[in-house]
Amino acid sequence: MKLWSGRFQKDTDALVNDFNASIAFDSRLYREDISGSVAHAAMLGEQGIISREDCDTIIAGLLSILQDIEAGKISFDPEMEDIHMNVEALLTERVGDAGKRLHTARSRNDQVAVDLRLHLRREIEEIAGMVLDLQTVLCRQAKAHQNTVMPGYTHLQRAQPISFAHHLMAYANMLCRDVTRLEDCRTRMNFCPLGSGALAGTTYPIDRWQTAGTLGFAAPMENSLDGVSDRDYVIELLSALATLMMHLSRFAEEIILWSSWEFKFIELDDAYATGSSIMPQKKNPDVAELVRGKTGRVYGDLVSLLTTMKSLPLAYNKDMQEDKEPVFDAVDTVKMCLPVFTAMIDTMRVLPENMRRAAGRGFINATDCADYLTRKGLPFRDAYKITGQLVYLCTERGLTLEELPLEDFQGFSPLFEEDVYQALDLEACMAQRKSFGGPAPEETARQIRNMETFIAARRHP
Repeated sequence: MKLWSGRFQKDTDALVNDFNASIAFDSRLYREDISGSVAHAAMLGEQGIISREDCDTIIAGLLSILQDIEAGKISFDPEMEDIHMNVEALLTERVGDAGKRLHTARSRNDQVAVDLRLHLRREIEEIAGMVLDLQTVLCRQAKAHQNTVMPGYTHLQRAQPISFAHHLMAYANMLCRDVTRLEDCRTRMNFCPLGSGALAGTTYPIDRWQTAGTLGFAAPMENSLDGVSDRDYVIELLSALATLMMHLSRFAEEIILWSSWEFKFIELDDAYATGSSIMPQKKNPDVAELVRGKTGRVYGDLVSLLTTMKSLPLAYNKDMQEDKEPVFDAVDTVKMCLPVFTAMIDTMRVLPENMRRAAGRGFINATDCADYLTRKGLPFRDAYKITGQLVYLCTERGLTLEELPLEDFQGFSPLFEEDVYQALDLEACMAQRKSFGGPAPEETARQIRNMETFIAARRHP
């Protein structure tokens, strides 16, 4: 019998029961549901709303249920609809009338809201830790390649000389913002809706500060109607996860390009690549491709919940049951992607010679040539034009700027002297980019140190 069946004269149709039930996916909230119920029961006992004996009986019963669930001794009943009613039914079965008193001054509306906040709070910490793992690997790879010259690109065209370390630290910094977005989301999420009731609080003398503190929340939610009716914290988390996946997807796209024969900047470890069923020479970057593909899935989870919430009047509506599957799917997807992506980056073999060869073709030191003239007094726009003419001459002759004879340089400007070749050396071009945030080795070393400080502050606060 359903716990709410008193009002009804007819059993729920089996199709409706299946359609209405959420136990198939919200069963993962069992730990949080029991934690919230223990805190609620303790508060009821402390406030004298239930007897101390009933309070102790309820808490002992709840902890025994938790122990049995984790030991695999309990199968949830779909007739009970959701995890909340399953736990309450099990409790009443075990401890009798005392179990029926647990739901005093509480609704499933505030119960599910507190369960979900507790669950996502824990998931945020786990995901942030996985991002820190990836940043640690990026720092380790960057340390090994501070002097590895590669072409930096715009429009996927070779643009200016950078180091592989500089490129990796760009992603490490994106991931910093992903971590802080998750942290910010957790801060805003960390308010307790328990005690909001169905929407209007309760007439019982409850202590919402006690339950909030017991469960590790900063404070109770200010407004009971808001406490049960909004899911902005879920949407914010989905948005942060979508942004994180976007960064992984961009990185994955570059891994795919870099591992192709056209680039061959890296080679993926055999353990993180796959073969072809028909072409024996193939080594496919399936991990990177799947991360790129699963990004769209997480985007879909975000859009799904935004669409669900966009027209809901206050307070709770059954539509809001649709919050869990998208956020559970997004969390599971991100947690699946991060460890394998991190391992792929950690084990890939970097091919510095190929990066340097690519940097040598494409005139990525053209800006340095213009800067050379500018430092000798020529206005930049004039220097820019002369350099463009030199590049055209080189393309006609099949030469690089470094290979062009000095007399050809001087044919465009008498300011060119023998030291132009030193100015055009790619390693020198990169090393001279010492501006804050640039690719010079001492600058990337500073960036790596700062990144390691960021990571350590979260590993050992």
